[in-house]
Amino acid sequence: MSTYRNSFRRRIDDTMLIWRDEMRQVLKDEGMLIFFIIVPLIYPLLYSWIYNNETVHEVPVVVVDQSHTALSRQFIRMCDASADVKVAYYAQDLDEAKSLVSRQLVKGIYLIPSEFETNINRMQQGVISVYCDMSLMLTYKAIFQTAQLVSMQMGAEIQTKLGGHFTSREEAIAARPLDYADVAIFNPQGGYGSFILPGVLMLILQQTLVLGIGMSAGTARERNRYHQLIPVTRPYQNVFRIVLGKSLCYFMIYAIMGAWLVIAVPRLFHFPQLAAWQPLLTLMLPYTLACIFFGIVVSCIVRYRENVMLLMVFVSVPLLFLSGVSWPQSNIPGFWQGASWVFPSTFGIRAYVRLNSMGATISDVSTEIWILWLHVFLYFWLACVVYGYQIYLARHDAFWRYIEMKKRRQQRQG
Repeated sequence: MSTYRNSFRRRIDDTMLIWRDEMRQVLKDEGMLIFFIIVPLIYPLLYSWIYNNETVHEVPVVVVDQSHTALSRQFIRMCDASADVKVAYYAQDLDEAKSLVSRQLVKGIYLIPSEFETNINRMQQGVISVYCDMSLMLTYKAIFQTAQLVSMQMGAEIQTKLGGHFTSREEAIAARPLDYADVAIFNPQGGYGSFILPGVLMLILQQTLVLGIGMSAGTARERNRYHQLIPVTRPYQNVFRIVLGKSLCYFMIYAIMGAWLVIAVPRLFHFPQLAAWQPLLTLMLPYTLACIFFGIVVSCIVRYRENVMLLMVFVSVPLLFLSGVSWPQSNIPGFWQGASWVFPSTFGIRAYVRLNSMGATISDVSTEIWILWLHVFLYFWLACVVYGYQIYLARHDAFWRYIEMKKRRQQRQG
């Protein structure tokens, strides 16, 4: 009994020693401190602040009116009267309008061709060209939707004039025989921030974790005399102690960072928050653990500190698309859907958006949560396998270094 107790205590002591070494490295290494603390704290605030203005108004545009008719002037007046667009300039031709866009004086161009009213009077379709600056989706949306709505309204007015109806009710039915009520759900503001940023916050958690863990592994290799991932000492000769000690360090940090990302930041910027803390905890526990073990597995293939940045930063945008938030999940090809299942962020983002932005219950996202738990066990097993291989490499190199040193000593003695 005493032997078992001493053995158990030694295991705990070794695990806590590895946890202490990893925590000390996190606090002393500037790179790890940036990825584990600074980036999760500052980057969500910066990104959310940029898109905090969900909608834009009075976006300046330039008009190239080649028609100079009553209908073209009516179109211009109606666009200028809208809340989203402001007609700031008139240009003689398209080249002059492009010059204004290139100087960022306007964000879009309305080109009304010379045959605009003539085609309508001939019962032909009139066409208005819209050119938008695509550098900011909010301005593109305002310019394009304003032109679309004004065109639909003018078309309805022309249709009622040609219909020969006697009452306003008949005209209204002729212009819109099937009416509808436009009710925005899950994103009442219709803004970019409420739409995409919840998914970005979950992706930040995974990416910063993997970047920080990878940088820790690269630092360990660089500081090791023989460029091994782990030292040849007694606490580092058991895979379970290594994985548990390191993951405990990361989990303690990201228990706080995770609460900041999924609870505090959305509340600060008034993003949709429909989930209580219990469902969020049910989701974040397997998601955080899956990201930690996934990061440990990835870190074992990192040779230098900079490699992990090249690897994970490159896949950040594709992972956001593959989560199904901005690219409809039903339209993602089967190969890429299969590739996305490798990453915990795919199911973490889907579950978080459905819980917090769409009001889903735990039963609605039970599939995603079970898959995340599967990721936890799978990547924990892989982490043990890869660290077992690292222990083998360290022992193998130590053995051959010992043989080499023994040969040299015998040669000197001889």
